[in-house]
Amino acid sequence: MDTMVQRTAARKAQWRAREVLTAFIVAIALYTIHGFLSALAWGGVFAVATWPLFRRMQERWPRHADGVLLPAICTAAMALLFLVPMLFVGLEAANEAQNVLLLMKDARHEGVPVPSWAGRIPFGSKTLVNWWRMHLSDPEAAGEFFSSFDSRGLAMTRTLGSQLAHRGTLFFFSILTLFFLYKDGNAIMRQCTVASRRAFGRRGELIGQQIIASIHGTVAGLVLVGVGEGLVMGVAYFIAGTPHPALLGGATAIAAMIPFCAMIPVGLASTLLLVSSGTMSAVVIFCLGAVVIFVADHLVRPTLIGGSTKLPFLWVLLGIIGGAETWGLLGLFVGPAAMATLHLLWRNWSRERGDAA
Repeated sequence: MDTMVQRTAARKAQWRAREVLTAFIVAIALYTIHGFLSALAWGGVFAVATWPLFRRMQERWPRHADGVLLPAICTAAMALLFLVPMLFVGLEAANEAQNVLLLMKDARHEGVPVPSWAGRIPFGSKTLVNWWRMHLSDPEAAGEFFSSFDSRGLAMTRTLGSQLAHRGTLFFFSILTLFFLYKDGNAIMRQCTVASRRAFGRRGELIGQQIIASIHGTVAGLVLVGVGEGLVMGVAYFIAGTPHPALLGGATAIAAMIPFCAMIPVGLASTLLLVSSGTMSAVVIFCLGAVVIFVADHLVRPTLIGGSTKLPFLWVLLGIIGGAETWGLLGLFVGPAAMATLHLLWRNWSRERGDAA
């Protein structure tokens, strides 16, 4: 009897030692790669969001389903989907920066005359005209004014260069992660299913399905709706004669992925129209943008996200905004997934309590 008790105690001690060792190894591994966790998470989000499309391509070309060619092509397509717009925006930004530098150079020799739109502003036009004449119209004053931007511009350039290098590295690892998830996705899903059943039983598989459904709904509700808003407003910018309509349309699409943030580029476009074309065009663009954003944020987006995850609108909104505030852009997908999982647990727990009663 004492021997049985000793063996049981020894087994418990061994299990505790294994648990402690496993937790220590996991902690060390996570700490080692903590700088790349966001890149791995983005790769996982990309894979989950595009996995149905990848499966269709595997069914269409079964000969390449188990090789590396099809995953490589799909990964390259995803990379180009991000790189081409970023390259376009970078070229536009570089062109505008060159124009600004030329303007600053001319201003230091000849000054900057008061533009015609300054007098058409509905309020504060006199103050703006007087300030412009004092600081920009005179060459010496303009030289002093723009010289204060030289050191700031140099520091900003260095910061921007380091951020681009860092973000580029993370993007590379995200795309690399996506490739291996495409390549070994079926095996990874089988391993995750076995692990979740061992750890949590059938409930773990349900939670995983809910997380996947929330990511699919979030992609449709945020990315696709945001792209749609950007296209609609980009066409409206072009018709209204807004400067750089493609760039502003892209900015609107990116900002529209966060609820209520699309009004920032819409307001910028309205301001540019106000100073270049007139009040009526600016008012039309502003009102059209407000209507499009209201319909997308209050009708289309909650239906797409809440319909796939069975989440109330308040939970969807809290998940998106809270996730973006806590995790940045990655939180746009992590937040709704977390709220969807919490909502599933709450429904199961409350239903069990009700049945027990």
